[in-house]
Amino acid sequence: MTDLPAGPPADSTGELVRRLVSVRMDDPGAIARAYADRRAAEGLVGATGKLMLIAADHTARGVLRVGADPLAMADRGELLSRLVVALGRPGIDGFMGTPDLVEDLLLLGALEGKVVLGSMNRGGLAGTAFEIDDRMTGYDADAVAAARLDGGKMLLRIDPDDLATPRTLESCAAAVSALARRGRLAMVEPFISHRVEGRVKNDLSAEAVVRSATVAAGLGATSAYTWLKLPVIEEMEQVAAATTLPIHLLGGETRVDDAEAMARWKRALALPTVIGMTVGRALLYPPDGDVATAVDRTVGMI
Repeated sequence: MTDLPAGPPADSTGELVRRLVSVRMDDPGAIARAYADRRAAEGLVGATGKLMLIAADHTARGVLRVGADPLAMADRGELLSRLVVALGRPGIDGFMGTPDLVEDLLLLGALEGKVVLGSMNRGGLAGTAFEIDDRMTGYDADAVAAARLDGGKMLLRIDPDDLATPRTLESCAAAVSALARRGRLAMVEPFISHRVEGRVKNDLSAEAVVRSATVAAGLGATSAYTWLKLPVIEEMEQVAAATTLPIHLLGGETRVDDAEAMARWKRALALPTVIGMTVGRALLYPPDGDVATAVDRTVGMI
């Protein structure tokens, strides 16, 4: 952990942000020191026997909505406060996010002993004409290795009608190869996508999810370090049977008070190729606002 400037305890989101801004303004080199000094995770499997990650890379693609609130994730102090609570709960093994959030959490000491994955391609901004052209605008493989992160994550939307798709496929394949050369995990999150009334929508049919998984599994010069991040659907047995690569479940916008959805998560986690799950907004912004209880309930399910 890097010491924040002296001052009263960060007992409010405003004070927390003030202290982080002071470090960034007065001692930006503290971030490099925090990367170098961070205590790494002992392995990629936690006490539950699975890998449980908290994700917060949505904001870099301009996705701030939670439920009906279009700016729910716009308050950075509030988001960080919720992340610190979630990462401090037993059974949470790590974090996946963009450099700005990883570095804030490093300065707060919230990533000690945690698995950390850096989000790589955030160029396909939500709601834009170029959304499928998802370029690498975050971490690259060199930065992941230099920062001693455990790996990199990339989103791969495959739109049969969008000519930007091959560029995204090529850039993701290059990132998979580059991470593997450095002995780092590549977490690929694939979807078959289509524009519906001008908006990109992911096809969650069994055929589409299986097809996206098989395409993602073949990216790069080796699959030795590739894991797949896949949505939970009813036909998860069929999806899990389509690959021998480790599968990490995507929590998505599922509500943690949705008993039927939680039951699907539990069934999927029992499949032999499923090694954990990544959850973001569902745990950080639960309906009742109680982050700790939402995390504990989900970890208890695992």
